This record gives sequence, structure tokens and C-alpha cells, in this order.
Amino acid sequence: MRIDRTCLPVDFEAGAFAARIATPEGPCIIGIIGGAAFDLTSAFGTMARWMEEEHPAAAIRTRGAPLALDLDALLANSAHDARDAGRSFLIAPVDLQAVKAAGVTYVRSMLERVIEERCRGDASAAAAVRIEVRQIIGDDLANLVPGSAEAMAVKEALVAKGWWSQYLEVGIGADAEIFTKCPPMAAVGLGAKVGVHPNSAWSNPEPEAVMVVNSRGRIQGATLGNDVNLRDVEGRSALLLGRAKDNNASAALGPMIRLFDDGFTLEDIRRADITLTISGRDGFTLEETGAIGSISRDPTALVAQMIGAHHQYADGAVLYLGTPFSPSKDRGAAGMGFTHREGDVVRIASPRLGALVNEVDRTDECPPWTFGTGALFASLTRRGLPRP
Repeated sequence: MRIDRTCLPVDFEAGAFAARIATPEGPCIIGIIGGAAFDLTSAFGTMARWMEEEHPAAAIRTRGAPLALDLDALLANSAHDARDAGRSFLIAPVDLQAVKAAGVTYVRSMLERVIEERCRGDASAAAAVRIEVRQIIGDDLANLVPGSAEAMAVKEALVAKGWWSQYLEVGIGADAEIFTKCPPMAAVGLGAKVGVHPNSAWSNPEPEAVMVVNSRGRIQGATLGNDVNLRDVEGRSALLLGRAKDNNASAALGPMIRLFDDGFTLEDIRRADITLTISGRDGFTLEETGAIGSISRDPTALVAQMIGAHHQYADGAVLYLGTPFSPSKDRGAAGMGFTHREGDVVRIASPRLGALVNEVDRTDECPPWTFGTGALFASLTRRGLPRP
């Protein structure tokens, strides 16, 4: 797997970025602005602490120490199959933050969740159910405002038809689905393996924009995420959401956080597209693109449902916004839809956020998660660096 500058945003030299790198001494946080790199580990210790700054992008030069960074070598060494543990490589760009996700925030993904539910996790039935669902519901829910009178009228009509679903409830109802994707420190970064449990026969990536939020609820920037999902497991029962979503290496984030500044704001996220490309060892290829802005709830509304007077995150949080689409292209027999196979290379890209590239493997074949909060604090203490 090749990791190089094609994973960087098209306007990388003009942006401000926050990244975490693994070094032989321990994890470091770095800032890159105008193409110049700065080490902020001595100033903040953790990414969570840095994001508490009023203007994190401005702190790169004022609080950081200039760093001679060989970016090409860093990127190349981030590929898991070419990695030298004695040299630096990129890791997930968050540390102590809670890793949260919003579900069923796009009409296309909402309909796919309804299909999963109707299939009871049986992928072979998906094609027929997909046609039936669309005949009844269609795609005209895109303009519905969740929780509005119009949305409630649709709900009543669907209940009357016997087609109401828990996924439609959170898709067009007042309350969004917000769940925990993985524990803090468990996400993997650019070039790492992502895990699919071998008991699953129907799995897929979920390409998403991810908001980086501090403890005060302020969105400080954005990155890309892969919310790896076991569709058959979730389809059997929504109560299995944790088993479907939170597995070893099942949450990927990266390549870096793009910090908001005068040249990049939340409005740029709303206008952006996100593209998913999958390349398999069997010759299978897939490419789909969706508009982040076709989301049914604005990112600020989702963040407000995640954090506020009723729910706080002292170290901040990141929030996957949900996927504009779930891949459904047949892989193998007609009507069987898409499912992952070992060795799939997944690329999730958006022009101004870069590209997150990972290779799929079994969860028990991916490197186990061993470096948690305690290990991070021990590392910072050993190096005489600040810790919360």
C-alpha cells in the first residue's frame, strides 16, 4: 500500500493542520501551517489540550517549536506494510477525546439501514427489499427537516403502512442517533489496517466527515473517518450496535485535522464532496461520491445534540457526521451487494481534507490496541512533558 502526498489536501500549503505522530520516544503532536512544521508537544502534551485553545491554528507558530520534518518519509512510513517502528509515522490525530458518531443522517444511508432491518441481516435479500422500500418511501425524504410537522406526517403515513422503523425514527424524528464509536485512544490512523470481525458476512466502510469539538462544544476543525460497520450484525438487532461498530481497529481517522481559519471554515465542509474508492485483491473496484451537504441535520445541530448542558466531554470529542452512502455494488453473485474481503484497500477522500487510506483485515489479525490513556500519561511523564 502506497502512502504519499496524494493523501494531502489539494491546498495543503495554504492550510493549518494538527497531526499526531508516533516516534521512538513516544507520541508527539505537531502543527503544520504554510507547509512549515512545528512541535507542540512541549506546549500542550495532548491534542485534546491543544484543541482547548481559542484559536488552535494561531497557536501553531506562537506556541510551537520549529520542526525539521521530512513529510515524504513520514507519509511513506505510515503504510502498515512498509512501516519501520524505529522511525516516525502518522497515527490517529486525536488522543483523549471521546470518539462519537451520528447515525442515519443521510437519506441514502437511512434507507440502507431500513433495508438491513427488513433483511434481518441477510444480504441475499437486500436487492428485493431495497426495491420494495424505495417504492413505498422513495427518495423524497431528502427535503424533510427532522422533527418538523412534515416529518411527523410522513411518520404517521409509514406507521399506517406498517413500515415504521427505528432507523426512520432517528432519521426524520426530533432526536438524532449519537453513539460511541470506540474508546479514546483506540482509533487508528492513515495507512493502518482496519478490522472486520470474521463472524460477519456483510460489512462495509462508511466514509464520513468528522467534526473535532472541544470541551466547550466549539468545532475547531475537521478530519475524515471510516466508521467500519458490520451490516449483518446491526441488521439482526439494533441492540447489537456496539458489537457491529466497536471492534479492534474499526474506527479510522485522518490523515490530519484541518483547523478552521480564515481560509477554511465549516461552510467549506458543508459544500464538500466525499469519495469512497475500494480496490480488492480479487480485482473488484468501486468508486462512489456523495455530498457532505446533503446531510439532513446540520453539523452544528448534531454537535449540539452530542454536547451541551445535558452531556459534557471534559477532554472534548470528535463526531463522525454519518455517511452519505453505503456501497451496494454487487461483489460476486448478482443481488448479493457489497461486502469487504481481506486485503481491500479503502480510500476516503475530500479535496480539502485529503485522503484516509487503510487496508482491511480480520480484527484478530490487526495489531491489538495496547497503547491507552495510561500509557500516554506514562510516556509524557517519562519525557517531562505536560499532561492533563
